[in-house]
Amino acid sequence: MKSRRVLVLLIILLLAQSLGARAALAQSSVPSQQALDILARMTPEERVGQLFLVSFQGAEISSESEIYTLITEYHIGGVTLLAENDNFAPAPDTLSAAYETISTLQRAEWESSLVFHTDSETGEQRSNVYIPLFVALTQEGGGAPYDQILSGFPPLPNEMAIGATWLPDLAEQSGEVLGKELAALGVNLYLGPSLDVLESPNPGGGGDLGTRVFGGDPYWVGEMGKAFIRGLHQGGGGRLISVAKHFPGRGSSDRLPEEEVATVRKSLEQLKQIELAPFFAVTGGASSSESTTDGLLVSHIRYQGFQGNIRATTRPVSFDPQALTQILALPSFASWRENGGLIVSDNLGSNAVREFYEQGGAQFPARLVARDAFLAGNDLLYLGNILSSDEPDSYHTVLSILDFFARKYREDPAFAQRVDESVLRILDIKLRMYPSWVLSTVLPPKNALHALDDGEQISFEIARNAATLISPSPADLDVVLPEPPAQHDRILFITDVQTYRQCSLCPEEDALGVRSLEDAVIRLYGPGSGGQTRRGNLSSYSFDDLRALLENAESASFLESDLYAADWVILSLSASRNEGANLIRRFLSERQNTLRNKRILLFAFTAPYYLDATDISKLTAYYGLYSATPPFVEVAARLIYRELSPLGTLPVSVPGIGYDLITATTPDPAQMITLSLDLPAPETNATESAVTPEPTPVPLFRVGDTIAVRTGVILDHNGHPVPDGTIVHFSLTLGGDSGIIQQLDAETVRGIARASFRLDKPGMLRIDAMSEPARVSETLMLDVSQESPAAVTIIAPLPTETETPTPSAAQPNSRVSRNLFVTAEGAPTFQSWILVFVTLLGGAWLAYLAGAARKTRRSGIRWALTGMLGGLLAYTYLALGLPGSETWTLGGGISAILGISLAGEL
Repeated sequence: MKSRRVLVLLIILLLAQSLGARAALAQSSVPSQQALDILARMTPEERVGQLFLVSFQGAEISSESEIYTLITEYHIGGVTLLAENDNFAPAPDTLSAAYETISTLQRAEWESSLVFHTDSETGEQRSNVYIPLFVALTQEGGGAPYDQILSGFPPLPNEMAIGATWLPDLAEQSGEVLGKELAALGVNLYLGPSLDVLESPNPGGGGDLGTRVFGGDPYWVGEMGKAFIRGLHQGGGGRLISVAKHFPGRGSSDRLPEEEVATVRKSLEQLKQIELAPFFAVTGGASSSESTTDGLLVSHIRYQGFQGNIRATTRPVSFDPQALTQILALPSFASWRENGGLIVSDNLGSNAVREFYEQGGAQFPARLVARDAFLAGNDLLYLGNILSSDEPDSYHTVLSILDFFARKYREDPAFAQRVDESVLRILDIKLRMYPSWVLSTVLPPKNALHALDDGEQISFEIARNAATLISPSPADLDVVLPEPPAQHDRILFITDVQTYRQCSLCPEEDALGVRSLEDAVIRLYGPGSGGQTRRGNLSSYSFDDLRALLENAESASFLESDLYAADWVILSLSASRNEGANLIRRFLSERQNTLRNKRILLFAFTAPYYLDATDISKLTAYYGLYSATPPFVEVAARLIYRELSPLGTLPVSVPGIGYDLITATTPDPAQMITLSLDLPAPETNATESAVTPEPTPVPLFRVGDTIAVRTGVILDHNGHPVPDGTIVHFSLTLGGDSGIIQQLDAETVRGIARASFRLDKPGMLRIDAMSEPARVSETLMLDVSQESPAAVTIIAPLPTETETPTPSAAQPNSRVSRNLFVTAEGAPTFQSWILVFVTLLGGAWLAYLAGAARKTRRSGIRWALTGMLGGLLAYTYLALGLPGSETWTLGGGISAILGISLAGEL
């Protein structure tokens, strides 16, 4: 009975705490009073425990397991789930088992707070403070190897596939689907999205990011990142936070920071314009709280722009307090930090960190590594599978780190203050997610997994809008590939097969199987779906088979035979590495004779820049699909049969076709920039909606007034709005084409630029705009005086006309005659046909008279019909535009048409 009373009292206290948390949500101060109250009740061990994200082995959680001890006795702040640690069960139980694992972890934290024990310092009876765990996951899209959950949820597209659509709405929808899925499992911390900018692809280098980026333009990476984060927050229902990575940006690094500490040699201004720009967009530059990232994951990279001269001993920015402080002092980040932004370290157990600390044969001191990362400015330390040189395993390494931090907290007041600052940030974020800290509100309902919307539809929509024709141009494609495969054409598929395992003991499954594309073709166009092909005409092989063929192995005899018989060869590249591209390169080079007169299509289910210009020239068509999930395979099948048109545009530079993204995102010089007055939007009154609105008065201007103008949406070479910050030059000219009296430069926002001019002088004024290399715009004209006000007239420039030669005096009627009887392309008109037909009839009558007079009436008829037929054949040659005909028709007009027709009749 006594224990029941204690339990009831505890629940009342927790409910009171939850009500306080709700009130804290309405406050903007950081830290909140509720977080301060919770911190006051926490022991040093509980405080330092909140600083750590730990990983663990296996999916079974019991009271004897190591992770259970870390939660209940060491009060860790959160866990990270990893497929490589076997935290997930095989299909079909992946999702249900993951839900139970997460629930068990959260329940362990809750139940430990219900047990009273004697405080070793005060001797009082107390319980642990209940604080919900962070459950972190990275799910980058595209399946293995950068997704952790590989079964159960339909795989969503990777970032590059989303970027190739250039549609932030699709990025938002993808984020929303992912947010719903993760929140339904109980995941509340998403390590993503990646906001790296792939400015210059380096496929041969070790730092190739492949499809793990939205693209190579900082503005569009920021736009996609904001939309994706907004979708995550909406889908997660406020119970999922995002930690954007890899801050401050690693798109220009020459190796992956998981493997080695990389160096980026750029000035601070260059970093602001490229690497940091997307992070500005999702922190202080975000337009709403939903578009704002909750945290930033700091990479282990050196940056010359912040750290000066770089040496082998220079710390990565994640361990450099001076550099990280300098970055976070930038205005966008400073305001974001003031509002509770969280700094999270990248994996402290990575090979890059280990190699840096073990330089010169030194030991790996995990305790000092964690301390250095924390003192550099990281609030939440992601330990990963960290292993100290003096500990037997990762578990004991984590214990030693926690004990070290707790001792230092008690001994060092400055360190304790620093710990409290970070813990308060963590508590505030957890209070935002869970205003009521009771287990029933932290755990999602189990049936939420069954109520999820199917993500396949949004994946297919992204696949359809991302598919990109890389080579040739759309106009040339109709020439080299005018028709889809015929019913009896033989098609050979050669696929870069990708497999995965959900766990180390799970069965191997195909991400992109050897017959995936063949099966999609049969499903969509086989006997049961229109009969455009049949299974007997299709054959499929893997890249391993292709390698055997190039090495002249006996096992490749079937591929050799099918290759000779094939009309179409379909290559599918899926791995973000050069190995598959090199194999394709050898195949196209060494088998040129065999491939001659065959249609060769390549689908890149990966990044599009692994082939060079010579490789691409040997292909009939080259498509970018970016992701190897089933919706993208289906789109590839539809592209083969020309059922879909590729709608996507390359989001990164591709040197092999001379495509430079920086040039592509500049204003299209072929456009005419529209101009208009920048007038305020008219006010509307809902109560007067039924009343006929009065016409908007025409604005009038006189000397001394200010005129505000704006452009229309300025488009880049791909037909998308130019990035924000594109410079537009406005000019105010007096007296026609000379006498510029004012010039203003403005930056675009969502493709539109604005400027204001003060009308200081009377006269005929004109306002023009240009944005290099787009130099043509509409003109705003107004005749300004001091007395009478003037209205603005918009004048569009006349199109440039090709000068038409004047007909010579010797042939005054040839131009009129040619327009009447010959088209501009040299084809005879209907009027010429009538004239020719009447002329040929006359010639036939003369032929009949001549034949009848010299021989018989039958000969006359024969001569007439033969002559008529010859004349019609000659006219038909001209009408069909056969070789040489335009020379006669354009040169001689109707005279030439009549002459040739009569010659044919004769």
